Amino acid sequence: MAMVDDTLGAITMPAELAARVRLHMQRQGIRLGPIISHPRSSRWTWLVRPDIPDDVATFARLFRAQIAVARPGGEIALPSPVRRHRGFRCWSQAPADGYRPSGMVVLTAVDACGGLSRRHRC
Repeated sequence: MAMVDDTLGAITMPAELAARVRLHMQRQGIRLGPIISHPRSSRWTWLVRPDIPDDVATFARLFRAQIAVARPGGEIALPSPVRRHRGFRCWSQAPADGYRPSGMVVLTAVDACGGLSRRHRC
């Protein structure tokens, strides 16, 4: 487990959207950070720098799009190194170092991919 604080945040979204966002970011030359896959729930969690403004309207918009932003003090369940637990969580993009993208950069990519609207644009 990792704790959300002023240096570590998380954004969780449906896996299908997350895959489009990852491809969009790669095509734009934006560096990816660690991404956790949750195969049973078909969701991915992006580990990010927590720079998303605490804005009720933004969080409501994200909620309607099935996107959750981890709040300070929340816990992030990390993949287990034990093979038998891989069905629960695994790395879709394993960490290579301490880098994490800006949460706002990830949300901008979500928006570009239609994650906050009904249209797929990326």
